[in-house]
Amino acid sequence: MTLQSAPEVAAPPGVQRLPTAGRRGRLAAAALVLGLLLTGTVWGEDSEFPFGPFRMYSTRAAPDAPVVSTRVVGLTAAGEEVRLSGGEVGLRRAEFEGQLVRLVDDPSLLGLVADSYGTANPDGPDLVSVEVVQRRFELVGGARTGAYTDDVLVSFDLDGAA
Repeated sequence: MTLQSAPEVAAPPGVQRLPTAGRRGRLAAAALVLGLLLTGTVWGEDSEFPFGPFRMYSTRAAPDAPVVSTRVVGLTAAGEEVRLSGGEVGLRRAEFEGQLVRLVDDPSLLGLVADSYGTANPDGPDLVSVEVVQRRFELVGGARTGAYTDDVLVSFDLDGAA
């Protein structure tokens, strides 16, 4: 069985057909984009998105691996925690987590987070320090065991700052 080309159909009046060279150019561009997508999918990293995979959606964690939840808290003089993550300071969680490396390298940036909280909550409690805490929830077979550990990733003392 042989395949036949589609018959040449006359274009309606006022419409110009794309020349053969134009069609070949578009096919080459499409092949290039598809090649980049395939290469990025196999060997790429999140930073190369959209030509690299967005691993948050393309992979899954092991059912017995701990789940890590990062939060930012302000501490009062009485030792009470005040939640600063989740939009209370003008940053969404993903935006904040994307800056963790900068915060570890320069903890004084947490002072800016405390300033934003103070501006947005003038009647809120006075903070003496800000911490980034990572809570690891233990899982067995994909189910929470109820056990967790908290690790302070970085902290900044607000006394003397500002």
